[in-house]
Formats: sequence, structure tokens, C-alpha cells
Amino acid sequence: MATMTLLDDADLSPAAAEVFADIRATRGTDYVNNFWRALANDPALLRATWDRLKDVMAPGALDPLTKEMIYIAVSAANACTYCAHSHTASARARGMTEAQYAELLSVIGMAMQTNGLVSAMQVPVDPAFDASSA
Repeated sequence: MATMTLLDDADLSPAAAEVFADIRATRGTDYVNNFWRALANDPALLRATWDRLKDVMAPGALDPLTKEMIYIAVSAANACTYCAHSHTASARARGMTEAQYAELLSVIGMAMQTNGLVSAMQVPVDPAFDASSA
């Protein structure tokens, strides 16, 4: 159960309604998901989060599908069920194949295993890998 009310369009403040209009226009859909509906309780946070997300997820040095796949991995690491589902759906909409998804899950699982092992063993960083000495 959500800890915040998921606002219907009729209950939005003018500022939140403006953000929802931008979400719809940017995404080319009438659908606004529950994450944004919860954030609409705080229109300033809604606007700031939407603006930042649009900027970060826009095409750049990384293509949008790669960014969605990274989002899936981080969502798994943070145990965010909602984000894992929403970004998997978004990655699929951007062309992620089942083979890519399976391989992504293998990489996530491997990284979680080796991260856990190296953390438990407190293995020191090799000088050749130390980014702070570059």
C-alpha cells in the first residue's frame, strides 16, 4: 500500500497538472504512472524529479536502451520492485530483446555475487585499478 495518495488528474494542483502534461507530451502517451502520481503531492519535487529524469535519460553518450538497462541493474541492487518493473517495461519498449534481458540478469547476478565476496573479504583495490591515482 502506498504511503502517499496517488493523485487522480482531477486532484492535481495547477503546477502538478503542468508536469503531467509534459510527461504525456514527452512520452507520447496519455498514461501517467503511479510514481508520478505519488510525487504529485509535492509539485516542486515532482517538477524537479521529472526535469532531472528527462535530462539524465535523454540520448547522450549512452543510448536510451543502455540507460534503461543500467536502471534495471541499479533497481535490482536497491531492491526497488517498482523501478525494476517500470524500467524493464521501458527497456522492452526501447527494443530490449529477451536474450539481452537474460544476459543483463546474468551480469547483475554475477556482479552481486562478486561484489558480495570482495566486500566480505575486504580485498584491497589493485593500484592498476585505482581511479583516484589516474
